[in-house]
Amino acid sequence: MVYKLYYALGSASMGVRVLLEEIGTPYELIQTTINRTEDRPREQMMLNPNGWVPVLLWDNRAMYECAAITIFLCDRHPEAGLAPEVTTHERGLFLQTLVYFSNSVQNAFQLNYYPDRFADTPASEPSAQQRGNRRLRETWSIIDDQIGDNIWVLGDRFSATDIYLFMLTTWLDPSRGHPHISEFPNVKRIADAVMIRPSVQHVYAQWISDQSETQA
Repeated sequence: MVYKLYYALGSASMGVRVLLEEIGTPYELIQTTINRTEDRPREQMMLNPNGWVPVLLWDNRAMYECAAITIFLCDRHPEAGLAPEVTTHERGLFLQTLVYFSNSVQNAFQLNYYPDRFADTPASEPSAQQRGNRRLRETWSIIDDQIGDNIWVLGDRFSATDIYLFMLTTWLDPSRGHPHISEFPNVKRIADAVMIRPSVQHVYAQWISDQSETQA
């Protein structure tokens, strides 16, 4: 079986691709775009009328929503060890964190990047963006406190939540008024640790290169 993934640089599909690399299962990428002014594949729009990625295909089935795909892949490939077992107490924190990433942190990014989705008029869009920036600081602070002295998000064990965290940190852009990752030392510590994994070095090679040039 080969998974197929609707994929675009800069999108949440990059996090799913890292998961597939960690699992070590065959997959194919179907290139698309997150630019809403450009045409997206007709099949993608049929599978996800929202027009977003990722969209994962397997065995004549398909699903979207990054957090849902993350849970699905972790449970379908338990041998990869990317999620706590259902019977463990860490499972609750695993699910809670993924849903918080999806519903709260990503929503804050959407407020800033796509203010037209939240404002009635163009004149109101800057207010939505500013609220998004404040919400980013609030939500990342909560995650930073949750991590505390943990080695990884869930404790001593690397998991898909660490991949998801890294993915979200790549969207932070202080030039847009976002908080800098250095404001959240525990988040930054884990993001730095995730970045050196071979799967991330492969998928995020261009982003890592760009960051190195910016910091030079």
